[in-house]
Amino acid sequence: MATRSIKEVAQLARVSVGTVSNVLNRPEIVSPATRERVFDAIRELGFVRNEVARHLRVGRSRTVGLVVLDVSNPFFVDVAQGAEAVADEHDTMVVLCNSAGDPGRERRHLDQLEQHRVLGVLITPVEQDNPWLAEMAGRGTPVVLVDSPATGPRCSVAVDDRMGGRLAGDHLLERGHRRVVFAGGPPSVRQVADRHAGVAEAVAAGAAELLTCTAPALTVAGGRAIGERVAGLPAGERPTAAFCANDMMALGFLQAMAAHGLRVPDDLAIVGYDDIDFAAAAAVPLSSVRQPRQLLGRAAVDLLLDEVADPGQHRHRQVIFQPDLVVRESSAPHRTL
Repeated sequence: MATRSIKEVAQLARVSVGTVSNVLNRPEIVSPATRERVFDAIRELGFVRNEVARHLRVGRSRTVGLVVLDVSNPFFVDVAQGAEAVADEHDTMVVLCNSAGDPGRERRHLDQLEQHRVLGVLITPVEQDNPWLAEMAGRGTPVVLVDSPATGPRCSVAVDDRMGGRLAGDHLLERGHRRVVFAGGPPSVRQVADRHAGVAEAVAAGAAELLTCTAPALTVAGGRAIGERVAGLPAGERPTAAFCANDMMALGFLQAMAAHGLRVPDDLAIVGYDDIDFAAAAAVPLSSVRQPRQLLGRAAVDLLLDEVADPGQHRHRQVIFQPDLVVRESSAPHRTL
């Protein structure tokens, strides 16, 4: 079927092209009877609005780009749901892009989003000081960092991850543990570094011992690989507790303990981070440092739309949320060591 034009809709509805445009963009200024005639014509002709052409006329789309580190991590799915809820209230769509922790892939996503004239970009960057983000903002595309505090003149929403690490460490020490392993990903990832710093502070203050192990990525496979290394240590040298940089790693670590016949928490306690839904549903329900996942997404879109609405009066803000610890069976009171 041939593509129908707005002019054909106007002719069938016996109105001007301008009236059809008003029905599509500002329906409140058109009388109900006229609106109904235009909608009848649209349905009869099968007219579909050309959003690309409209974006070229107005200069921007009604789309927000959300670039995340790992779309397979439920944490980012929850962030996206929060962002989408607010965007939907403002007749705006969220497009989700997965950098997979690859700077080159992240750059390609940013190029594409800018070429499509998105309203702005929400991003958890692969690298904290990414000059491309400042260049985008300089060309008029607002950028808000998500789950990452801003170091320059831009908005951000984040969680105090250093405090989160401290909460996990204090909890394990209070349970009597004196040998703790931190299972993390690349230390270049800001969240990993901050969570490690927090647990290291707690362990040092408690005169305990911290073993640090890293994996290439914050995934179930990464946690399982570190768990295999820990399980293979002699019993007298093995840590009695693990703090994992996220819940995906904690789930993999838990799998490794089960495979080696080690009991959680009797032989080794585990605390994760993020408190995704899978944490409570694990074979041994996981203790986890909870982040307000959907609230991060909601707050990020609020900041972005505020800048879009009035860039001259907008003031960049850095919003920091506080984490809290959810204690479950995986770190229940430990036997006397």
